[in-house]
Amino acid sequence: MKKLLLVICMLSTGSLCWAQATAPILGTAASFAVLGSSKVTCTGPGVISGDVGVSPGPFVNTPPCLVVGTVHQGDPAASNALLALNTAYTNALGANSSCTLPLLPDDPPASFTLTPGVYCNMSAAGLTFTNITLTLDAQNAANAANAVWVIKIDHGLTGTGLQVVMAGGGQPCNVYWLVGADSSFTGSTLQGNILAGGPTGSFTSTLGTLIGRVLAKGAVTMTGPNVHGTCAIAAQGGGGGTGCDADDKDKDKDKDKDKDRDHDKDRDKDRDKDKHKDHEDRDH
Repeated sequence: MKKLLLVICMLSTGSLCWAQATAPILGTAASFAVLGSSKVTCTGPGVISGDVGVSPGPFVNTPPCLVVGTVHQGDPAASNALLALNTAYTNALGANSSCTLPLLPDDPPASFTLTPGVYCNMSAAGLTFTNITLTLDAQNAANAANAVWVIKIDHGLTGTGLQVVMAGGGQPCNVYWLVGADSSFTGSTLQGNILAGGPTGSFTSTLGTLIGRVLAKGAVTMTGPNVHGTCAIAAQGGGGGTGCDADDKDKDKDKDKDKDRDHDKDRDKDRDKDKHKDHEDRDH
């Protein structure tokens, strides 16, 4: 197995420094479950739940995958989303620049767990996962739903039989894979937002499941995919998402509820004033 260099950002007390992991602002790219530039190819049977965007290249869907969403091919929505992806990727690298010890072993065990934080792989050989289960555990903390993982991979990312599991209240919409080159997965279950924003930035998957988004600067090629674009759907206001996108919608709903309660209180006060005036008029 190629050498694995993962760096965990920690406080001097040994507790994980969650504040060090800064979630990228995706902008208009947030509404896409799948986004590519030169081409997006889906070879069925397969399912993509959420919008698909590609610009300037085509969307090739033969034999067709079922797309439960809108396909934006070469339109302003897709081109603007790619600009937003480039900005988000660059800003995310800068905002999550600090990576400190300790290091994981060069040959990780078949199963291991990462708590929230910033993780970095700087090896020129890239990062390879083979038949590994990676658990992202928020440890049921009070702010578990807002816990953020940023996994920075300077070069390529390859996964065969990789299984990513969320635990302890962690949400896939708060996981960000920042990949500096091409990504390729076979028979893997991924969770989170894959930002393939490097110079090539392509994404390839075969018989895999993705819960989150794939946003690529280059081409996207999927064979027999199962894409759950719940994060993108939530960003559009369609519900069904988890993590930051859904939390923002919930906050807006709470604000609306508070406004409604304030209006109700104002109405009750006005009614009480009217009743009081009626009583005074009768007394006079």
